[in-house]
Amino acid sequence: MTWHVDVDRSVCIGSGICAGTAPELFRLEGERARAVQEEIEPQETALDVADSCPALAITVTDGTEVVGPRE
Repeated sequence: MTWHVDVDRSVCIGSGICAGTAPELFRLEGERARAVQEEIEPQETALDVADSCPALAITVTDGTEVVGPRE
């Protein structure tokens, strides 16, 4: 089982929280974030980062179910 990680670069404000918190999952390219890999093993860190994104630009899905950000 893998999760899909997506960063909506049109919503991203480039705060860098994701890259600073989980550099193994996210990096800044120019002024916007990008996932290092779109498919990852399930992990709490990915959910924590999606939860803490100030622009809510990060979405983590398991198939068709959105698992992050958590409400």
